Formats: sequence, structure tokens, C-alpha cells
Amino acid sequence: MIKYHGMEFNRCSNVYEPAEDTFMLADNLKVKKFDSVLEIGTGTGMIAILASKIADKVVAVDINKYAVECTKMNAEINNTIIDVRLGDLFDPVKDEKFNLILFNTPYLPIKEDDIVDDELEAAWNGGKDGRTVINRFIKNLSPHLESKGMVQLVQSSLSDIEQTKVMLMKLGFEVSITASERFFFEEVVVITGKLL
Repeated sequence: MIKYHGMEFNRCSNVYEPAEDTFMLADNLKVKKFDSVLEIGTGTGMIAILASKIADKVVAVDINKYAVECTKMNAEINNTIIDVRLGDLFDPVKDEKFNLILFNTPYLPIKEDDIVDDELEAAWNGGKDGRTVINRFIKNLSPHLESKGMVQLVQSSLSDIEQTKVMLMKLGFEVSITASERFFFEEVVVITGKLL
């Protein structure tokens, strides 16, 4: 059991366990009352559940079927209502828009011989340069954000933070680093973008 601000979250097998990057996002969430929130890659559901304590509506998506079940269980434990869906990135929310989109991205650069091909891999495998999923996410982001909407994503210096900032700015976001922490051989940040 993981405890955070008076709440409890079950650990689940085959699901990415909340780590330092998760807690960094949790401590820096920009959720407001009346927001509709989408969390991609929800894992145990911790971030989505925290958001649901403030926001009007929360949709949590994960490509891992075990994560979907884990989030449903943790939402029940914490007496919150979340719409949990199975699928890849924005596929489960095709024609929907949100005020805030959250994503602790799979940001680790992975060589082919490091691939283990299990459910957990989707949580950390960022492809050869660490940007495979990040780039797909950013390219498909705009149609799912309301005007003046916000995005918050977690990323590592191993996967070119500057490139993410530039891509978001080209889409009309005002971008800032709202949290940063050094871990061993990398810096992990929360990038916050607000549509102008």
C-alpha cells in the first residue's frame, strides 16, 4: 500500500508503481475546480484520483489492461469516481476535449536488446531516443484541449526536454518547467504548457 496525503493506493502486479516522478507530478498538479481532466498512462490511478478530488470530470487511460483494473480498484478504495478506459494515448477519447491533460511519459531511451515486451514496458520505453511516445502525444494533443487548456507532462533530460518545449510552443503553448529534480544520471521535470 502506498500512502500519499492521507490517501492509500494499492500496488498492483504488472503495473508501474508510483515513483519519484509520479510524486513530483502529484505535488505540482494544476487542477482547478470545474476542470475536465484526462490522464494518459494512469498506472495505479494515483494522479487521476488526486485530480478527481478537485475536478468535475476525470478520464484515465492506459494501454495496460492491468493498470485499468488497478485504477478502478484504487478509485473505489478512495471513494472517487473516474472514467477509466483501455487504449493507446488518445484513441479512447477520440472526439473529446479537456481543460487539462496529464501524462507521465515513457521517456527512457531503450536499445532493441533491452526490450522485454511485457505490460510494464509501456510505462518506461521511450524508443531509441526516448521520444517515440512523446512525439506521438504532442502531435495528437491539440484537438483534445479546450481553448486556454493546459498540459502537464513528466520527462527526462535523457529524451531532450528542449525539443518538447519547442514542439509545444509551435502549437501555441506558453511553456514552463514547473518542477525539476536530479536523479542519478538525469534530470526529471514537469513541463507545463498553457494554450494562449
